[in-house]
Amino acid sequence: MSKLKALLPITVTLVVILLFYYTKITTLKFYPIIVNFVFFAVFFYSCFKGKPIIQKIAETIDGKLHPKIIIYTRNLNYIWTIITGINFTLSVITLYMNNTFWALYNGCISYFIIGAVFLIEYPVRIWYKGKFSNGK
Repeated sequence: MSKLKALLPITVTLVVILLFYYTKITTLKFYPIIVNFVFFAVFFYSCFKGKPIIQKIAETIDGKLHPKIIIYTRNLNYIWTIITGINFTLSVITLYMNNTFWALYNGCISYFIIGAVFLIEYPVRIWYKGKFSNGK
């Protein structure tokens, strides 16, 4: 089973490369839409079913979480749901724009937005972990 898990990323990568090579540009424009939708769907679904995905990741890394950190991870999950939802919507909108703008948004601007949100969130996360972890 572990060999299959190791082959999965390689297989998916090869399938994506083959799709890019053998399909028309119009078909390729749906790739960022699908990826953005999957991220949005994961964050959105986890808002309503059990623990948010970010809380599950934090618990996997840090173990039992302080109640304030649980609130923080839930709120952070809402933020990422909104960001990925906006990113998905903008990716759909760029589908109907010219190829240059589509490439600019989906190949650069969307990554900049995700990176900016992460760079803003990361110091806050470090502060929360320092303030509320280890039984404080």
